Amino acid sequence: MTVEMVTVGAERVLRFRDMHSGHAFQVTTPTAHPELWRRYLAGAHRVYRRFGVESALEYESVADGGSTALFFAAVDPDGEVVAGLRAQGPYAGSDEAHGLSAWAGEPGEDALRAMIDERAPEGIVEVKAVWVDREAAHRSALGAAVARCVVHAAWLLGARWGFATSAGHGIERYTSSGARVADEVDAVAYPDHRYRTVPLWWDTHAHLAHATRTQGALIVLERAALRAWGATCPRPAAGRPIAR
Repeated sequence: MTVEMVTVGAERVLRFRDMHSGHAFQVTTPTAHPELWRRYLAGAHRVYRRFGVESALEYESVADGGSTALFFAAVDPDGEVVAGLRAQGPYAGSDEAHGLSAWAGEPGEDALRAMIDERAPEGIVEVKAVWVDREAAHRSALGAAVARCVVHAAWLLGARWGFATSAGHGIERYTSSGARVADEVDAVAYPDHRYRTVPLWWDTHAHLAHATRTQGALIVLERAALRAWGATCPRPAAGRPIAR
């Protein structure tokens, strides 16, 4: 794995290359790198709109970057942003968890709320706006790399728990990086009737026991690279120190 520290504007950014997809990943904040944020968000909007679920992106409310603590952007050799995700948190409790809104008034709402409140003292980071361009080279490997970024986001923001919601087609990709489905919470039709969405949890203290061997090995390698980020990384919006 190649790791480079590069200057973007006045800031320095970690740049690591996923060994399987060959794409470079940059991790930063909307404030530190507004142009990269704009390109990441434009890609997310394009992909979500293609499937008719752009309402789930809530573009207007997230575009200013204020709710995003960190975001990950995968960049291809031509400089195009082809995948990424954004992270919110760490949360103090269930009232801050955006994913809970999908269960409002539905069976499972109380169970998921209790689950979030139980974990909140140890830190919860929620990932949103996860996408991979349909035309990206090595798309499957790139999707696997994005799934690993959930673990990295929680760890970098000093939280034990990663949290996301996913429809059925994305579950296997997430479980490969160590996620566990909250089976005790009923699935809901979100963002519309075409999807059955479930909550997923990553425990950064135990994710390697549940990840595939390949994903686990890559998480370890990438975490070692991210440790070099340290003081050169822009301060996360949540104000928590970056894990070391």
